[in-house]
Amino acid sequence: MAKQVWMVRSGRDSAFIEDFLTRQIVAIGWSKLGDLSAVHTRREISQLIEKCWPEDNKSQHSIGAGQVYRFREELVVGKVVVTYDSARRVYHLGIITGEYAYHPENDPELAHTRSVKWEKEISRDGLSAETKNSLGSISTIFCVSLSASEEIFRSNPTKMKQEEISEESSRNDIEAETEVRKDTEQRALEFLQDRLSKLDWNEMQELVAGLLRAMGYKTRVSPAGPDRGRDIVASPDGFGFQSPKIVVEVKHRKGAMGAPEVRSFVGGLRSNDNGLYVSSGGFTREARYEADRTNQNLTLMDSDDLGKAIVDHYDSMDSDTKALLPLKKIYWPV
Repeated sequence: MAKQVWMVRSGRDSAFIEDFLTRQIVAIGWSKLGDLSAVHTRREISQLIEKCWPEDNKSQHSIGAGQVYRFREELVVGKVVVTYDSARRVYHLGIITGEYAYHPENDPELAHTRSVKWEKEISRDGLSAETKNSLGSISTIFCVSLSASEEIFRSNPTKMKQEEISEESSRNDIEAETEVRKDTEQRALEFLQDRLSKLDWNEMQELVAGLLRAMGYKTRVSPAGPDRGRDIVASPDGFGFQSPKIVVEVKHRKGAMGAPEVRSFVGGLRSNDNGLYVSSGGFTREARYEADRTNQNLTLMDSDDLGKAIVDHYDSMDSDTKALLPLKKIYWPV
């Protein structure tokens, strides 16, 4: 059974990889904390972090305390560590050989240190897609998965040549990378939905209107107050004279919309109207059945549908709409 392996990153974009290798160390910043030689509990570290960075929130304090505590108490002598050199695309594997030491004379990002004997280089190109993904956490310090640890120990320290990569291995990697991409896309969509849930009702209404404009429609948004089921009207001319005319109801709440709500919305539509019912809390099975059985053109849009539509049309959204939900595009090799 492979030993437990800990990843310790050498700064953003491997900025301190040469320091790690030439000085035979792993290190973290947090220099404002001072010497931690007499500090051993997570509570003590948390208190120090809260004192040094009072402007940060509780979540940031908790994450920071976890990272520092791991370095101080869990990365003890004999533990196996790995770090990444992004320029050379290699992982360096080593064993911790020394106790915690504080070096204020160092770069602030290398103040807290442990000595390491670096023993092995492993090419990233020789690792499976699953292991590459496992090593890709955004955390500075984390425990590598068991399967990734086993592969790291099995890996040949020399770079794998292209002709040594079998057709089957290449196909397996492509399939694994596809699964990683799908998983990443799903997690991104879930985070997007988390942000949607934090919008207030007016912001959600404006976001839906902005989505429709990005799809080529002009919109009229109802002012706050009784709107008889018409929060937004979208059409090619913006007045509803030209077809298609879309009448939109936006419900932004945790509870799912039921059949009575859908029935009421449909009852307010005219024969030539197209109905779009947006509910961030989703719809009950009965509500979807009610939508299926109506003769009116009707689409139900839950948060999952809304999130996917936003991703599809985000580039075409105006700046005001994008400001409600700022997103960053990430390119993925296919």
